[in-house]
Amino acid sequence: MQRFSGYGFLFVNILTIFLFSCNQIKVNQVSLDSNWYFKNDTSQTWLIATVPGSVHTDLLSNDVIPDPFFGENEKQLQWIGEINWSYKTTFTADDVLENDHVELVFDGLDTYAEVYLNDSLILEADNMFRQWTVEVKDQLNKGENELLVKFTAPEKIERKKAAELPYHLPDSSGFTRKAPYQYGWDWGPKFLTQGIWKPVYLQGWNNVRINDIHVYTKSIADSVATMEISFDIESTQNQTAEISFTTNNRTYSEKIAIKKGSTVFTKEIFIADPKLWWPNGMGDHPLYNLNFEVGARKTRVSDSVEFGIRMIDLVREKDSIGESFYFSINGQPFFAKGANYIPEDNFLSRVTNVKYRQTIQNAVDANMNMLRVWGGGIYEKDIFYDLCDEHGILVWQDFMFACNMYPGDSAFLENVKQEAEYQVKRLRNHPSIALWCGNNEVSEGWHNWGWQEAFNYSFVDSTELWNHYLQIFESILPQAVFSNSPGLAYIPSSPKIGWGHEEALKEGDMHYWGVWWGEEPFEVYEQKVGRFMSEYGFQGFPDLRTLDSCLSSADKNLQSLALLNHQKHPRGMELIKTYMEQDFPVPDDFKEYNYVSQLVQAHGISMAIEAQRRAMPQCMGTLYWQLNDCWPVISWSSIDYYNRWKALHYRIREIYKDVLISFENHENEVKVFIISDHQNDIQADLELKIIDFEGNIKWQKNTAIQINNTSSGIYESIDIYGIPQNNHVLSAKLISGDSLLAQNLFYFVSPKDLILSKPRITKEITHDKNGFRIMLSTDKLAKNVYLFTDAEGHFSDNFFDLLPGEVKTISFLTNSGDDEIGVKIFSLNDLVH
Repeated sequence: MQRFSGYGFLFVNILTIFLFSCNQIKVNQVSLDSNWYFKNDTSQTWLIATVPGSVHTDLLSNDVIPDPFFGENEKQLQWIGEINWSYKTTFTADDVLENDHVELVFDGLDTYAEVYLNDSLILEADNMFRQWTVEVKDQLNKGENELLVKFTAPEKIERKKAAELPYHLPDSSGFTRKAPYQYGWDWGPKFLTQGIWKPVYLQGWNNVRINDIHVYTKSIADSVATMEISFDIESTQNQTAEISFTTNNRTYSEKIAIKKGSTVFTKEIFIADPKLWWPNGMGDHPLYNLNFEVGARKTRVSDSVEFGIRMIDLVREKDSIGESFYFSINGQPFFAKGANYIPEDNFLSRVTNVKYRQTIQNAVDANMNMLRVWGGGIYEKDIFYDLCDEHGILVWQDFMFACNMYPGDSAFLENVKQEAEYQVKRLRNHPSIALWCGNNEVSEGWHNWGWQEAFNYSFVDSTELWNHYLQIFESILPQAVFSNSPGLAYIPSSPKIGWGHEEALKEGDMHYWGVWWGEEPFEVYEQKVGRFMSEYGFQGFPDLRTLDSCLSSADKNLQSLALLNHQKHPRGMELIKTYMEQDFPVPDDFKEYNYVSQLVQAHGISMAIEAQRRAMPQCMGTLYWQLNDCWPVISWSSIDYYNRWKALHYRIREIYKDVLISFENHENEVKVFIISDHQNDIQADLELKIIDFEGNIKWQKNTAIQINNTSSGIYESIDIYGIPQNNHVLSAKLISGDSLLAQNLFYFVSPKDLILSKPRITKEITHDKNGFRIMLSTDKLAKNVYLFTDAEGHFSDNFFDLLPGEVKTISFLTNSGDDEIGVKIFSLNDLVH
């Protein structure tokens, strides 16, 4: 996705990790997340702070600033990121000092920071994405200790670094290893956060410890999985150690020699009849547990890790079109269905485990099997990947570089190297990780966005900048992947080729922005289908309740400056209206405009995805832009900031099902496609009928068919000559036994050209154990039926078409405890009338 430009004492929290030595229990880890205070450099007043957290959230909780997301507050709060801030705490460490070694660990510092312990400078940090560890036993006191962290505003340092170069980077944020989206994007605000954004703690150890465990599936053959297990053991001396590890109800033990420093012990084991890990929709996602112990000289320590058994490959082979680009798992090629994922908040400490779980469940419920963690955000927290493992969601993982060029000095390159190695090691045991990608749109920006001319680069400048690119993305990052996570693929950039080039349709992954940026009509999506569609999208408004959270009543109009502050694309409102005019009626009422904008978004992206799935196996993946939001905003997302589903997400759930019925219109002929992601062939009945909007049948046909596994094919061609196209619809259902495998509707003209009468929709609402059950029927076609209520909850379906003579049952899931809900109904028919 492209960017547009006061003291107290700490209560020691003893965690559940202990070190056993000489029959004495010693504290191994102590959290330092409590008793923090903060201030800016021009103030003498220390305010209460929360760690993990950020300056913005601490100012908000102290009532110093208003809600940063409300109205135009963003503009008035830029001063926060422009000045320096300090954080401090006091604590006692008497228990942990009993250990021979004591380290201070910051899992995340944002970003330029000097760390002082008892007035001694012990650390200078400059990377948000690294873990920072310092040996501090000699600096710690018995009794009270003071920890002080001084942050410097990133743009101050960036201006200084920029002045040292003979040319300009496309954006000076490239000097800083910080989440790019925090500088602002065309869907997100600019909030340059500072603070301790991840946990901070002391950890102590004696004699020996386990630094890392890596479990790697080498092969799966003849019902046996060959696993390679590596343990990184750190020791204070050369000595003999006893190791043992247990997995799959089997224990392995032996004595090994370990040296002073790091010793990596590797063991190959075999697991018979392994339970393989599969993506969502292809099978189960079982996880194994491995427990490891090492003992030396009366010291014994243990650790554990979860892993899944699977082989994942990115297949790129020359073919008659160009070069394939698809994923295969456990030897089975599959069509990737998913979305691009961005950070869930501008203030990262606010994202709760509950929200993470909701977001991943939303992906599962929409039948996704892959998410791309986009390179302008963050390497996500552990829980994100744990949930992906648990639910079978594969992760295309970008390194955090996006839409910019980067310096190539030795300090920057070493910083990148340390970041990459840390993150690859941190994530490598997750079976969900499918791919590492070097960056988002850096190669495309260099070759296609005119940076050389815009920034007046000389030949020498261009050569130097491109060499920096090659050092990072063709050397440092792939080496980090191949050395630390064997078996995983790496690609240097996404996309491989820019969407303006014909070759982009033939090889690599593709970002197609001809629709939206290029103002091409939605129908072009049916022509521009690449080998793997890793970005494309269209904007839609969020849920009205989401706008209520950030706008006053007076600002709910299309000209409101507050609303426009929540539309970050410079032409976003114009483009939404342009595409709306092409296919839908354009309402004046704000609420109705919100509703239709969501229909437009769903209409366009549905057209794209159906075409991409029809093109299987030429196209073998689709990841639309974007799944989620980082604040309340008009954007490309299918679920908004509060995880409320837009019309698009409801539609995604249908068109990402394992079996899809889709259509192509060729003048007076409609071709009916069936696409199946099932691993086995299916016997089914295809029921087709053309009806008018009052339910009268014009034409029908039922056919018994066999649907081949993992295939796309034409199963019927229908002559529609003579059928009035503005008041008829083609209905298709696929039935196997008593199961409805798939259904879809095809309209012969755009929604704005349909002759829609006023329907009489009847509803019956009853209680059920999870909320309410709503039964709907209609006497005439009701197009894009929208259900809404003031109660907080979730409709199991929405924005759907209701055919005459059919009864549709909807669940409203809620914890409100209300005896009744006032469900209101709106449809496109109401807008016309």
